[in-house]
Amino acid sequence: MKNIFFYEDKNFSHLFTSFLKSRLQTNHEIMSVVEKVIEDVKINKDEAVIRYTKKFDNIDLRRAGICIQPNEIEESIDKINLLDRKAIDLSIGRIIDFHKKQMPKNLNWKDDLGIELGWVWKPVDRVGVYVPGGKASYPSSAIMNIVPARVAGVDDIVLASPTPDGAFNPLTIYASKVMKISKIMRVGGAQAVAALAFGTETIEKVNKITGPGNQYVAEAKRQVFGPVGIDSVAGPSEVLLISDKTMPEKLAAIDLLAQAEHDQNAQAILITNDREYALKVENEIENFLKKLKRKEVAQHSWKNFGAIVIVSDFKKAIEVSNLIAPEHLQMCFVDAENYLSYIKNAGSIFLGFWSPEAMGDYITGSNHVLPTNGTAKFSSSLSVFDFMKRVAITKVNKAGFKKLGPAVVRLANSEGLQAHALSISERLKDLK
Repeated sequence: MKNIFFYEDKNFSHLFTSFLKSRLQTNHEIMSVVEKVIEDVKINKDEAVIRYTKKFDNIDLRRAGICIQPNEIEESIDKINLLDRKAIDLSIGRIIDFHKKQMPKNLNWKDDLGIELGWVWKPVDRVGVYVPGGKASYPSSAIMNIVPARVAGVDDIVLASPTPDGAFNPLTIYASKVMKISKIMRVGGAQAVAALAFGTETIEKVNKITGPGNQYVAEAKRQVFGPVGIDSVAGPSEVLLISDKTMPEKLAAIDLLAQAEHDQNAQAILITNDREYALKVENEIENFLKKLKRKEVAQHSWKNFGAIVIVSDFKKAIEVSNLIAPEHLQMCFVDAENYLSYIKNAGSIFLGFWSPEAMGDYITGSNHVLPTNGTAKFSSSLSVFDFMKRVAITKVNKAGFKKLGPAVVRLANSEGLQAHALSISERLKDLK
């Protein structure tokens, strides 16, 4: 394998850091294309959305309509297998339970001067959720984005998902209906993000946009940030598996490929303390690659961005993990839980043989919208907090004003803000 690294190499840090950076090159062509699409949608609104959707997804929205119609929703749901519905229902229920526990509490108190302070939490008014629907259609992404918004109290949610050649995933439609989404745009790409961010004749402007997408969607979210909020500029999916030979080679291989099959630019990395074991895992990966339906995607990901790191002990493995700050961190080695306190940076951690990352993608309850590209060093998974605002409340009494006011006057004058100082000093005159 070309991307195999040894921690004890004197050049390891430089070589491995360079390898990680190789996946993150800025594509100026995509930036330029997205900028033009956004400007076009801002000016021409529905007409631009219709034109780009015809060009990229081969569907005529003048005929079909920008949003999926109620009769289409019902017809689509009627075709769904009962067991598939039950799986969706189970997933939604568990993810709701998990996110309900995140709900913050309002707080208020009086300090020793009798000044009343506190804060209240309020949901964002209107949210746009993007769900991939082209080469890969993910009902689970609809669930993971809509649930925390609903739990947070967001009433108005619009879902945008591309429908190439007019086709859409019935399970995404079903999941959306269960979560009471009434407006589903059959639009994807940068044009969908622009429509949500700035509004059109058909789509009302939202306050925040969340959800994963391809490079064009990620870049569009980056460019509209400011006029609207976004969850993050997510990159391709990643997994870091730290394992020893107690983890069967076949399972280690398929857990790595579970990320590689997402996207050609996805990244799967194995860290282990046993070179012979690592080579066996690599051999199993080659065997599985011949069988996967998405083998071309997985093969490109593994060959270009996959890696194996050999360490002498697992404390060093954790050091490398903290450097990577992986989206998903699987820990499948003896006494893995004892190393949790050493982990500083990870989007989501999966402990032990029975906790493959795929469980978290669908059904355990935690959110699978996670920080990528090293951003776990400063950010977290999608949660109810992403759909809420904290509003501070202050009520000052006369005694507190008299006590604190002179300090405010001095501070305001020191900054040259005369009106600030007068706002306080004029009131102080009434207290003398």
